[in-house]
Amino acid sequence: MGVFILDEKAAIIERLLFSADPKNAALELKNIQDGKITIPILEILKRTSEKYSPIIFDSEQLARTAEREGGIKASAMGSPLTEQFRNRLATEEKDRDKWLNQQSLATPSLKTPRGYNEFARKVTLELARLGIASAAAKRDLSAVQAVRAMDDLDKVLNLLAGRVREWYGLHFPEMDRVVEKHDMYARLVAKLGNRQNFTSEALVGEGVPKEKAEEIAKAASRSMGANIDDSDLLVLQAFCGLMLDLYKFREKSESFVEDSLKQIAPNMTAIVGASLSARLISIAGSLENLAKMPASTLQVLGAEKALFRSLKTGARPPKHGVIFQNTAIHQSPRWQRGKIARALSGKLSIASRVDAFGGEFIGEKLRDNVSKKVDEIKERYKTAPPPPTKKKEHARRR
Repeated sequence: MGVFILDEKAAIIERLLFSADPKNAALELKNIQDGKITIPILEILKRTSEKYSPIIFDSEQLARTAEREGGIKASAMGSPLTEQFRNRLATEEKDRDKWLNQQSLATPSLKTPRGYNEFARKVTLELARLGIASAAAKRDLSAVQAVRAMDDLDKVLNLLAGRVREWYGLHFPEMDRVVEKHDMYARLVAKLGNRQNFTSEALVGEGVPKEKAEEIAKAASRSMGANIDDSDLLVLQAFCGLMLDLYKFREKSESFVEDSLKQIAPNMTAIVGASLSARLISIAGSLENLAKMPASTLQVLGAEKALFRSLKTGARPPKHGVIFQNTAIHQSPRWQRGKIARALSGKLSIASRVDAFGGEFIGEKLRDNVSKKVDEIKERYKTAPPPPTKKKEHARRR
């Protein structure tokens, strides 16, 4: 209904009523819940603080905002007076009519309990809509969807690449082992078509290295594949063109994710890069969810099946999840990976909390700390530990 300032006897000192329109009232209420104080509210707080100090708020966030923006001495504390006031406002018609000043609200229907409850219901619904819209507008959720779209594209492109290789393999089977990259394979088929066009000059013109071009041209001249009709080749080339369009779209999505992550999670991106940061956020569901996780959980994100299997069967738990993609981990010896993953997840946990809750940029400092810790681990654990004895191994399995 509005903002009310009460004295120790629950008498109204100041009031600022919301709009009679439920949408506008919900917007004003949401701003207050988010800790935003408008100028009119700040003015009545300053007037009140001249006579009463400190002012006690229901909301701790609002109290901090009043101290920061208005220089008002404030504290946050629950009080039975506020609950009693709310109950009387909702149930007592005389008090409601006196406190709300019906002429300013211009809503006569609020005089009845039914009208008051209906207005409160509408404001609550509008507040829920604003909350959902606000959550959906977070850029990290958009980046999460982009990463998942890239994963879907990878699955589709792998299926299409397998189909193209089988199809064109009827005409030029030797090319399958010579050209490993799917996008290059599709581009050569789309641009050159018949294997007779796979000359060294034409391949170099398509960006193939000279040595590789000579190898492909030699294989084409000696190919044991069957001839292909022009009509079949046209359909296959159109199919490859579709694949190439999907590859271009994937590149755009990857560029979008990288640009977004530099703004959304700059500290995480500084440590492990945009791609891995986006995948961690995607698995967690949002940056805020990731920030609330302990470092030990972040360490095994993406390895949930192995973790639950170890809990069920007593097998060794996983030492790392998707953060295994980080070069510091997957390029290290097996016995060092768990220790590096633990150190990396600890710094990532700090970075995610700074990114989620608006801290300063400390990504370079955290990255240097990770590099220093990795060097210490590599220096301390140069050689593999001895294998466990049979007795210890049997005890561990039990």
